[in-house]
Amino acid sequence: MDTGVKFLFGPWSAAHLETIEQALSRWVVAHAPAGLGEAMRYAVLDGGKRLRPLLVMAASEAVQGNPAAAVRAACAVELIHAYSLVHDDMPCMDNDVLRRGKPTVHVRFGQAQALLAGDALQALAFELLTPEGEEVPAVQQAALCRLLARAAGHEGMAGGQAIDLASIGRDLDEDELRQMHRLKTGALLQGSVMMGAACGRPDPRATPALSVYGAAIGLAFQVVDDILDVTADSCTLGKTAGKDAAHDKPTYVSVLGLERSRTYAQELLQQASGALASSGLQDTRALQALAAMVVNRDN
Repeated sequence: MDTGVKFLFGPWSAAHLETIEQALSRWVVAHAPAGLGEAMRYAVLDGGKRLRPLLVMAASEAVQGNPAAAVRAACAVELIHAYSLVHDDMPCMDNDVLRRGKPTVHVRFGQAQALLAGDALQALAFELLTPEGEEVPAVQQAALCRLLARAAGHEGMAGGQAIDLASIGRDLDEDELRQMHRLKTGALLQGSVMMGAACGRPDPRATPALSVYGAAIGLAFQVVDDILDVTADSCTLGKTAGKDAAHDKPTYVSVLGLERSRTYAQELLQQASGALASSGLQDTRALQALAAMVVNRDN
């Protein structure tokens, strides 16, 4: 819903990003044993769009959620995302050497330390969601843990990555490709939105609308990623461009073509906007701005 007050996305995102960065720096400690803390901090801090945390914060605000729970959920989902990138970049997965404009964790610290850093980040994510005391009620902790586990596990990100690895060199149709990316990329983005919603008590009609919104931008993110993989350079992307084609992986561009992929991304943006319009929530401008950022980004 448009409140009639101009929404300034830049200041809104800058304020939340500062909060998230400070919290991540505080919670991802440097003193973990044998250099593990250094590898964990290298994987998480000083890089990335922080899209998933911003989705948590925007959805929480839209439902007038618990701010303390939202910050913890935002950091937890970013830790899961960071761990997935550490593992995905390793030689046994995508074998990439560049991430966020710097050497990948296994290149910088070795494969064993990278594996452990990813494991530790995953564990820390769930620790953040279960603080002692009354800051986050137990029922809210359980809901957040369930949403994050489902988004990250075999029904979500890990399952999608398994499909991705099994699809190298295969011809997938559009439905198969959509299912792979709905799990591999979309599930954690959708989960971020739903975790934000779980920080409050939204109107019953808002929850399914936010789920539709999250699914649409989750898929749109991957469509745009596939487009950028063939249209942008490595410097702009901060990661290796053209690697999907080099690894013979099916993408939206290889299945639909470049122009149809661009059109599809815009269609998904319209789906997301329509879901927000039907949510009954009073102020969804931050969520709308994030959807536009996902589709219209250049890296």
